Amino acid sequence: MTAQIVRTRIRHVRLTPVRHEFRYRSYGWLVDLDDLPRLPHWLRPFAGFRAADHLGDPRRTLRENVEVYLAAHDIDLRGGTVRMLANARVLGYVFNPLTLFWCRDRTGAPVCVIAEVHNTYGQRHCYLVRPDERGNARTGKRFYVSPFNPVRGEYQMRVPEPDDRLNVSIVFTDGRPIFAAAMTGRCHPATRSTILRAILAMPLAPLAVSALIRWQGIRLWARRLPVIQRPAPPIEEPSR
Repeated sequence: MTAQIVRTRIRHVRLTPVRHEFRYRSYGWLVDLDDLPRLPHWLRPFAGFRAADHLGDPRRTLRENVEVYLAAHDIDLRGGTVRMLANARVLGYVFNPLTLFWCRDRTGAPVCVIAEVHNTYGQRHCYLVRPDERGNARTGKRFYVSPFNPVRGEYQMRVPEPDDRLNVSIVFTDGRPIFAAAMTGRCHPATRSTILRAILAMPLAPLAVSALIRWQGIRLWARRLPVIQRPAPPIEEPSR
């Protein structure tokens, strides 16, 4: 199969009004939406991929939902390819702070990237960006993620499509840099041994990531960082 396991290192840095930094290790899956992993029965509970966990109609496939989303932005991806970087569902649980979809047309030329963001309130939103040849792109912020960041300003993204390495970063600015996150890692073919090593090194990885993000939020609240009221989600991506 074409799927890969990406052993990741993730770094979050809040720059203002207080400096706060944390790092952790995890792993994700880099998959072709036309060739999702076909795993032995005993591994399936640790690597589930459901349309309901991402954009669009849960009754359609992931690939169909990407095509529908792009068609709404006047992009015809029929005959092209989509590679997705995401956490898989593990023992019935999944949390994806950031899912990336790299979209290429039928000639293999890059078309766009979909950056799908989930917050800890069960909401999601997609940003459609067209990176330059270095993978750099910008987009206005329209979605509530952190209770300490306003829904305004801009994301400066670096989202080059990975080959054997992943190197993604996002900086949130609002007149000045406020917050930065980076995710790096090496991509490995998704063999039984690499999957098992990732699971044993980081069991329940999506749950651990969700818990860690919430714990860091409690630490910031304890430092009296002002909390910003959560607005209604964007209309096109309602709360689930």
